[in-house]
Amino acid sequence: MISAARAKTSSAALSLNRRHFLRAATGIGLGGSLFSFSPAPALALPGARKAVVVTFGGGARDDETFAPDGQENIPHLLNDLIPRATFFSQVVNRGILGHYVATASLATGAYETFNNFAAAPPDNPTVFEYFRRELKRPASDAWVVAPSNGFARIGESGHRSYGPGKGATVVLPKRLLTAALGSGGTRDYEHLLLDSYESPVYSQTLAGDVEGLHRLAEILKLSVQDFTRLAKSLNSPDELSVFVARQLMRRLAPSLLWITLHDMDIAHSGAFSLYVEGIRRSDQLCAEIWKMIQSEPEYAGKTTLLILPDFGRDSDAEAGGNGFQHHRTGDASSRTTWMMALGPGIRENVIVDRPVESIDLVPTLGSLLGFSPRLSKGKPLTEIL
Repeated sequence: MISAARAKTSSAALSLNRRHFLRAATGIGLGGSLFSFSPAPALALPGARKAVVVTFGGGARDDETFAPDGQENIPHLLNDLIPRATFFSQVVNRGILGHYVATASLATGAYETFNNFAAAPPDNPTVFEYFRRELKRPASDAWVVAPSNGFARIGESGHRSYGPGKGATVVLPKRLLTAALGSGGTRDYEHLLLDSYESPVYSQTLAGDVEGLHRLAEILKLSVQDFTRLAKSLNSPDELSVFVARQLMRRLAPSLLWITLHDMDIAHSGAFSLYVEGIRRSDQLCAEIWKMIQSEPEYAGKTTLLILPDFGRDSDAEAGGNGFQHHRTGDASSRTTWMMALGPGIRENVIVDRPVESIDLVPTLGSLLGFSPRLSKGKPLTEIL
């Protein structure tokens, strides 16, 4: 177990390294315009505000991303997105390092403590419930596209003042694909149906949601046949998730859309090449999502995009861990990640070095969209408000 003082020092070192790596990687293209930030009033967002949040269910270490040897894996983040963003280089997760519980903590603004592999809703109200309740928004205005059955209950909490029917609609593309295939052959779709890379003690069985499939098909104006044909042409579950998100944006234009990517968590299998492939695909999909925002009339010019991992992965230097494969030690490498924000009113080419927490996301969204997440424990990130 590492001490709190050591963890704090190591997190700061990671932050400074990221600054150095970013300067080295992007300095020519940006003309050296990256700089530290002192809070000041930002421009007001025009018109009806929207937000798209992209999280990584399974983080990536600096070794395979921001460090010189890893930069080839994130060309879109480095060249297309970070130059347009305010980049937080030291985002610390002080909670449980399991993907569902950590993502639930991101969505509630409070560190959740339930069993990561339990079919349980978050204890604290979610950002979707705050958003809908205070702004009086319909169910169609808040959606989650999640990577596996384990995320089925992330859209709404078990809090007695909020809860069932008051949060986001959760779409599980793998479950929909299972329903679409029915009793037919799945051999051509096996690469899209893997539901967990962690081999949990408890895991739900992947089952098809036939009713949900047809309801979503009607909403998205997409036949079941078209859905399965499209899925067969994709390379990964995350590509399927982004396809569903694109259809939601075009058909319903929700004001709050949450997308969780999960491909890079195949690191748990121990295959380094597949882990790196997941990083590269996530990099590409983040750029695609940004392009989708700019190309859709309902989103262009009024949408903030926030991208962050749920947490990182173990350092090779920690004897109790397994390096890139897992996130068991709670060391700085597994707890210290990053976040970027892009969109109207967000300053470009900015690096924020001060430590912030992953639970600061929800109060920041509240300030951006105009609601108050009164039970969250984080603080709004003033640099982008």
